[in-house]
Amino acid sequence: MAEFLRIRRGSIGPADVGLPTGPGSRRTPGLRREEIAALAGVSVDYYTRIEQGRETAPSDAVLGALARALRLTDDEHSHLLALADRTAGRTPRRHRADPQPVRPGLALLLNSVRPSPAYVLSEVNDLLAANPEGLALMPGLDDWPPAARNTIRYTFLHPAARTLFADWDRVAGNCVANLHTAELTAPERTAELVDELSSASTEFAALWRRHEVRVKRGGDTAFQHPVIGRVTLANEVLEHAGDGQRMLIYQAAPGTSEHDALTLLAMTAQATNTR
Repeated sequence: MAEFLRIRRGSIGPADVGLPTGPGSRRTPGLRREEIAALAGVSVDYYTRIEQGRETAPSDAVLGALARALRLTDDEHSHLLALADRTAGRTPRRHRADPQPVRPGLALLLNSVRPSPAYVLSEVNDLLAANPEGLALMPGLDDWPPAARNTIRYTFLHPAARTLFADWDRVAGNCVANLHTAELTAPERTAELVDELSSASTEFAALWRRHEVRVKRGGDTAFQHPVIGRVTLANEVLEHAGDGQRMLIYQAAPGTSEHDALTLLAMTAQATNTR
């Protein structure tokens, strides 16, 4: 919690919260502690104790005031509350059971949405299951053993990902921001993956230190695929409450060139599977 507050304070400037910058340069990046304390309506000493880890149980009201002062998003505010629970040794507000095998209904849904590429993912983006189009959309992913298939690992460590994602920087940033949301619900698996990727990728390590937090929701992803070419696909994320499993589906409206591209991808996947 203390680290998160320090990082967020350093990332927001006086002008962002309507404060004058004052003459000369500021030695402190971002806002000063006294500025955050004033904006949140708490004493400087109390805020300092929180940020130094000496105050481990601030109330939800104080955390809400700090979230407003730091201009946190809803996702970041929820993350701060969960960090506070862990710091204080309280039962987490968000708790997931250990990952379970993919339910038969989800496996059937993977088949039902074809030719849309689809995946069942764990909270840390381990690939639990995929339809043939899903594997075909990410070239080289199925060359890895099943236990190594993770879409964040693929994004940072597989050489094909750099050209596959037309906007790699945005995809990479979103991956890391989403992984932060799993710190508190899947801490051990998250720590393992973070240690591995931080050692292997300086870009991942730098993004992780920024401590940005975003829940993965629907959006658009642009691909430069070796078979179907340049295509932008909409994606939807379906949560399965209670077990940490999510389904990610890439799709396109029928009759569009993007849908034709997915049909071609399905034909390619079928041809590969019948060899």
